[in-house]
Amino acid sequence: MFANQSFSQIINPGIPKRYLLLVAAFVWTFAGGMLLYRGISILRYYNTPDLPEEVGCVIAGILFYLFLFSAISLKHINRILSLPTERPGIFSFFNKRSYIMMALMICCGISLRLSGIVPIEYLSLFYIAMGTPLLMSAARFYYHAVKAIIHFKKGTNTIQF
Repeated sequence: MFANQSFSQIINPGIPKRYLLLVAAFVWTFAGGMLLYRGISILRYYNTPDLPEEVGCVIAGILFYLFLFSAISLKHINRILSLPTERPGIFSFFNKRSYIMMALMICCGISLRLSGIVPIEYLSLFYIAMGTPLLMSAARFYYHAVKAIIHFKKGTNTIQF
């Protein structure tokens, strides 16, 4: 089965671009869902749910999406669709810079939580504000993935966005 494949092909198998968009959508959904779940769970655990604060965080997340994440997600979608090979590696939904940024954000989030510098109740509001644009970006990836799959099934490989 793996006799004719290199080590890099085994650990990073190639998949069609239209499905790479789905992989990206799953990753963004997981990250956004996890942050929203953690934020809401922490608020519920500490019995400090305050609807105006939660709504404010969601509004902040929407604004964050409109002014930053919409451009980031569109950049990744365009980069995936313009990859030179039809079957890029499964981990090529991010470029190296984005993987480094993601690792730094995760490390900073863990460090903030463990250090106690920011009270966990306030950190939970930040989780909600960050989870919202991640989920909205995931929806954009799902939309473009479905659009690419429909174009492929119709026999048109050129996708106009």
